[in-house]
Amino acid sequence: MFFTKLKTKAAHLICGENAEEQAYQFLIKKGLKPVCRNYRCKLGELDIIMSDHQSLVIIEVKYRKTDQFGSALENITRAKQSRIIAATQTYLSTQKIDSAIRFDVVAISGNGKIEWIQNAF
Repeated sequence: MFFTKLKTKAAHLICGENAEEQAYQFLIKKGLKPVCRNYRCKLGELDIIMSDHQSLVIIEVKYRKTDQFGSALENITRAKQSRIIAATQTYLSTQKIDSAIRFDVVAISGNGKIEWIQNAF
């Protein structure tokens, strides 16, 4: 008998996807308009891209079950910021966008608390 191995997603990937969906719905309720989700290029990934009035908003979503190894916000290092900026430049090179750019962070903790930091970097 031939069996195929079923691929299952790792629990941390499922938690990440759930956190992104939670952040997405939260931001829509706050009045932001969807543009793109999970934009990937060779330089990195942009979790969520939305518009807020006249600004294009690049949103990094961070989830942490606990703060034992640092908060979600503390885990957005300078190197991570540089990758997000580089991926944003690639995204913008493929689009006709003439608006201000803002980088936000949505941090979600294991207890469900959501922190939205506008102009995070």
